[in-house]
Amino acid sequence: MKASNQRWKRFLALLLTAALLLLAAAGCGAAKQESQAAPESEAAAAQQEAQSPVDTSGVADASQMTTVEEVVEEGMVPVPPSEIADGVYSVKVDCSSSMFKITDCELTVADGAMTALLTMSGSSYLYVYPGTAAEAAAADPADFIAAGESAAGTNTFLLPVEALDAGIPCAAFSKNKELWYDRTLLFRADSLPLEAFQSGLVTAESLGLADGSYLVDVALTGGSGRASVQSPATLSVKDGHAVAEIVWSSPNYDAMQANGSSYAPVNTEGDSTFLLDVPAFDRPLAVQAETTAMSQPHWIVYTLRFDSASLERAAS
Repeated sequence: MKASNQRWKRFLALLLTAALLLLAAAGCGAAKQESQAAPESEAAAAQQEAQSPVDTSGVADASQMTTVEEVVEEGMVPVPPSEIADGVYSVKVDCSSSMFKITDCELTVADGAMTALLTMSGSSYLYVYPGTAAEAAAADPADFIAAGESAAGTNTFLLPVEALDAGIPCAAFSKNKELWYDRTLLFRADSLPLEAFQSGLVTAESLGLADGSYLVDVALTGGSGRASVQSPATLSVKDGHAVAEIVWSSPNYDAMQANGSSYAPVNTEGDSTFLLDVPAFDRPLAVQAETTAMSQPHWIVYTLRFDSASLERAAS
């Protein structure tokens, strides 16, 4: 009887030990599951946070911006899409901020509207908005223009363009600063080929100008703003071809380039004077002039515009 009781006690002890071992194993498994679930939970939280919308309500103030440059030159006249032939053109863009660097721009004109595909130098901006920074901060995010990607991996943006030679407000949202910055863009009409204006090009031939000498108002823009040209200028017409006498306010210009051609001065004394072909009136004509007034010769970019409405016969 005593031996039977001892066997029973040993059996109960074995059962208790087995139960304790099972409980310990279950506890380790639960702890392991918890330790594995923790990083998964953290990863999910991080992913959710990354997918949360960016706060786009901030606007950069003047102290947070670099120097703002004026891009619209005095005398510029806005050129609407109705004056440009449908097509795709490479166009030069001036920006009011050096921080918004555009390396290339393709202008598309179709059905009375213009769009520009900007290619940026980097990938610092998430969105742009066709308006001011304050308007962008208050706008529906659905109206933001999100960045695309160029072949080189930099940002691209597709923008509507109301007119060339006109300041167009464009807010840009910085990825790093998470603020909207005011920018002004100017798409230069003088960077388009003359063929772009063929639908409404005003020439000596289209005006029916007879051979002879005329006076025409000419406006100069560009450069530092200190130089000027004589206006009205003398215009000579022969067989439908017009040539303007361009007289500078300085004797220090020794060469000009325009229309794909180079020009030399026609005088040796007094203010520099050139005879320049005028392929069209009422359109910006891009020219370059080399000045010797600096420490070394330097080319300066200008724009000339000849006003057809001012044409009148020169006195004999």
